[in-house]
Amino acid sequence: MTIELQISSDSRSSTVNAVAGIAGCDGILNIHKPDGWTSHDVVKRVRSILRIQKVGHAGTLDPHATGVLPILVGKGTRIAQHLIQWDKEYSAVMRLGKSTDTQDAWGTVVKECSTEGLTDDRVCEALRNVQGVIQQVPPMFSAVKVGGQPLYKKARKGESVERSSKTVTIQKIEIVQSQVPVVSFKVACSKGTYIRTLCADVGEVLEVGGHLEWLQRTRVGPLRLEDATHVQMLENVTRLADLGKAFLNLDQALAQFPLVEVQGDDARKVLHGNAIPWGRIREGNLSGATRKTEGLPIRVKDPSGRLLALGSGPVSIAGDPYLKIETVLV
Repeated sequence: MTIELQISSDSRSSTVNAVAGIAGCDGILNIHKPDGWTSHDVVKRVRSILRIQKVGHAGTLDPHATGVLPILVGKGTRIAQHLIQWDKEYSAVMRLGKSTDTQDAWGTVVKECSTEGLTDDRVCEALRNVQGVIQQVPPMFSAVKVGGQPLYKKARKGESVERSSKTVTIQKIEIVQSQVPVVSFKVACSKGTYIRTLCADVGEVLEVGGHLEWLQRTRVGPLRLEDATHVQMLENVTRLADLGKAFLNLDQALAQFPLVEVQGDDARKVLHGNAIPWGRIREGNLSGATRKTEGLPIRVKDPSGRLLALGSGPVSIAGDPYLKIETVLV
């Protein structure tokens, strides 16, 4: 499943509305998306409840898929590009013997084959054989753009276009239950993996076809289903921090990145996007290897622990090493 950021901004929202909204809205919400909602439906509802202009999502879920949907709020929309590497975990149900045009249970059946004689052992072997680095061709019914237009728009017109395969990684597959033609499994995978395409491909390997019958995303990076909150719960909170593990502030969301500290007047310069001489920063938890890596996102804080920006470095400016400011977060 692809990851993309979609930011909804209501042009009619005023500064007064933004100020009147809930306090502490910069970060990532872990929302449990319900069946039947599009990812954009969730964005619109969150924006309405929180009364803030900037709301987006990272990691689209199909309407009938449920589970973890990362919702970026406030300045959380500025860090989307740094979250796209988050891997994912799903629980899924595959039905063999039927192929659909959408590769899931909500499409039109285009082929049926008997599964008589197909054993659970063969199915399990086929699933285990797709572990590792594999190539996937994005389905026609997807948000992947070709020529500037999402594939699903062409698919709805009955068109089919050539799609390039892409490399994804299936880190682990665990078969929960196999009773041919229905197979339940769990999968951990890299960004950009389509679980319905995985089901269709396994069906082709078994020469009977197959499609995804049910899907729930149980984890995106550090966001887990057991910690997720429902959209309706937002109506009863005054601070997002009160949601516990269902909300990550910017620093928590970026915790995997190394840290430096700037002091005095340099903190003010960071807020204006000015590069800081590397010799004037405190290197925090930077490792020796990190010091030699240019372009790696680095959290920049002031002495009070306030997250100011994301930077990179050391980069050479006029022959001297500097901390370059990439994204101001205050």
